[in-house]
Amino acid sequence: MTPERKARINNVLNRRQPDLTVVMENVHDPHNISAVMRTCDSVGIQEIYVLNTITRSHTKFGKKSSAGVLGWITIHQFDNTEACMKALKEKGYKCYATHLGEQAHSLYELDMTEPVALIFGNEHAGVTEECLSYCDGNFIIPQVGMVQSLNISVACAVTLYEAYRQREQKGFYDGNVRLPEAQYKVLADKWGLLPEDGKTSVE
Repeated sequence: MTPERKARINNVLNRRQPDLTVVMENVHDPHNISAVMRTCDSVGIQEIYVLNTITRSHTKFGKKSSAGVLGWITIHQFDNTEACMKALKEKGYKCYATHLGEQAHSLYELDMTEPVALIFGNEHAGVTEECLSYCDGNFIIPQVGMVQSLNISVACAVTLYEAYRQREQKGFYDGNVRLPEAQYKVLADKWGLLPEDGKTSVE
């Protein structure tokens, strides 16, 4: 591995956000899932959740839209809403769903510097009522057009870059490792770094 490659991997690991994640519930199109994965990687999300209770579990994702990101993120797949939401709650996440309801807040009112799981639903039906029952709140992306909806991958990108903006202002991307040490070492090994290559990054 070249020194440049090692430096790139260390740079990515040092900016991973262990307390920010995305849940995709019953998203039908694998290309939408893959596009979301690319955005997750770009803002430093390491773990994402794919929940399928209506649609079939995905065995593969769109190669073109994923653009090689599958080897760099961790995907948790669930077929049970309660199990998925319990896993998120046990990690301390506040769960917010994209849902147009009376209690929905603007995306820009959310504090995404705290541990947050952002839930995006099916392309047509949105987030299920069962999943909503576990959420701490709902949010919408403000729009002023005639069509009050965005493609899921676009909605996710807009939302995650607001999270990036907030976290960048708080110094979450300044290079101080935020991943737990054990997870850092597992990923460094998986991505091809020798122990001595990543040692100084976790001290």
